[in-house]
Amino acid sequence: MEIEKSAKNSEEIGAQKEAKTTQHRRGGIRTLPFILANEVCDRFASAGFHGNLISYLTQELNMPLVAASNTLTNFGGTSSFTPLIGAIIADSFAGRFWTITVASLIYELGLLSITVSAILPHFRPPPCPTQVNCQEATSSQLWILYISLLLTSVGSGGIRPCVVPFSADQFDMTKTGVASRKWNLFNWYFFSMGFASLSALTIVVYIQDNMGWGWGLGIPSIAMMISIIAFVLGSPLYKTVKPEGSPLVRLAQVIAAAVKKRNQTLPEDPKFLYHNWELDAPIALEGMLLHSDQYKWLDKAAIVTEEEARDSSATPDLWKLVTVHRVEELKSIIRMLPIWASGILLITSSSHLHSFVILQARSMDRHLSPSFEISPASMSIFSVLTMMSGVVLYERVFVPFARRFTGNPSGITSLQRMGIGFVINIIATVVAALIEMKRKSAAAKFNLLDDPKAIIPISVFWLVPQYFLHGVAEIFMSVGHLEFLFEQSPESMRSSATALYCITTAIGNYLGTLLVSLVHKYTGNERNWLPDRNLNRGGLDYYYFLVSGIQVVNLVYYLICARFYTYKPVEETTERNKEEDLEEANEHVSSHILKDGGEEEKRGVTKDE
Repeated sequence: MEIEKSAKNSEEIGAQKEAKTTQHRRGGIRTLPFILANEVCDRFASAGFHGNLISYLTQELNMPLVAASNTLTNFGGTSSFTPLIGAIIADSFAGRFWTITVASLIYELGLLSITVSAILPHFRPPPCPTQVNCQEATSSQLWILYISLLLTSVGSGGIRPCVVPFSADQFDMTKTGVASRKWNLFNWYFFSMGFASLSALTIVVYIQDNMGWGWGLGIPSIAMMISIIAFVLGSPLYKTVKPEGSPLVRLAQVIAAAVKKRNQTLPEDPKFLYHNWELDAPIALEGMLLHSDQYKWLDKAAIVTEEEARDSSATPDLWKLVTVHRVEELKSIIRMLPIWASGILLITSSSHLHSFVILQARSMDRHLSPSFEISPASMSIFSVLTMMSGVVLYERVFVPFARRFTGNPSGITSLQRMGIGFVINIIATVVAALIEMKRKSAAAKFNLLDDPKAIIPISVFWLVPQYFLHGVAEIFMSVGHLEFLFEQSPESMRSSATALYCITTAIGNYLGTLLVSLVHKYTGNERNWLPDRNLNRGGLDYYYFLVSGIQVVNLVYYLICARFYTYKPVEETTERNKEEDLEEANEHVSSHILKDGGEEEKRGVTKDE
């Protein structure tokens, strides 16, 4: 009987080893074409849909400027909150692959809905080419828009928190693994997204302005369907990480255990706190988090009482006793939050800039030649081109140069990278204010201040410097922020960490809506900074100076937080070492089983004799 049991154990061990080997063969660079094809088509659809939507709302649905801008910002905020739900679903039970797939289908439904509404005249108000005394969209027509935006927001909630972690799952993301590669996953991810945005802002926006919104929204819908097909085709090659339960439950268990043991005394040596490699192995594939001296009251959750020590072989009640690794997961999240929060006011300051700059560009001379005009929304290509070329220069020139002085494989830390981005973003906003002053000065010179549809004889390319600076800021700030959250979060919570990146955008967008609404309400009727129809009589330059001041305050806050930040302590375990340890353990178990089986057989023979 025991021999049969031993044989069964041997088969189970062999099956586990074979599954591990198969999983190890998956992943790698060959998966990137499928993942990036999905993301490029997805971002092409997203940029083509959102990039010029302010024009659709103001020109096709006849919405006032502030109402249209707030609508986009509110739904931008919603689509940045839903990633938290998507991350919890992915990390808890669904896994990243299925979360991305289902969410992409929901996003596609949203795109198809708004495309149909753009094609059928019944779903929009009568045209108003003069933009004076226009009939606004009815509530039923707006509801079609809101449902479409809601579906795309829900779809984004599953896609955005999972794509970067899913891409990282295909590679060794330990410090050793990252240092051994000559390229940075985050840099090339943003480069691919920039390429997709550039394509959308040139091709799709041109079609929207010159061929109509039916084709202009239909093409992103087709691109999104292609992205889903490309992603699913690569499924046999993907390395997937099995979800190990909700990370929020684990964090709650640490707090509950710490509260229950609040009267216990911590041991002087943290080695006497509870450690359990077998229990933590599924959530610590790249290494165990080491004990840190911050937030010591949480360490009480890992105190082993006499009663728990007597029954050491039993699986512990994780609401009463948790491992040091799980305590450190919560500490890592707490340490990250102040740095994470610094991105909120940055988004608050810049959330409406894209919409306002499009309206500025619409009033300027956009001729590239006597017969060809650049679309206002296409001006964003200068920011995207800067970001794309800047990512390459950053990795090929800046990083090797900085590495000579810092010794850091990445050139500079993610915190330093973010700080540089903050400074450049402030400069970009000040430049935007100065250019708006010049635009209004030209309007006054040619007596065009009271004509909201007039084309002011000033080249739209005066807006290029601010686009250039915003692109440079994104290379440092956006990439650095995402890299920081990914590196410093517990590895089992990386989808949730990416969701935090999105939630920064959500809260910033909502605060941006509040800021714009307050500015619009309290700056008067005669000289309102953000008028509903005539930007020439507004004070957009004052608004830009206001948000520049907010960003300066935010920079001071960030520098204080970065100065006192402590990086998470981790004891890395490479995949190779883990496999060798597993094989060694399997061989040991196998030999032990065979030995026991042989002894049992001997005893059986002796008994027969």
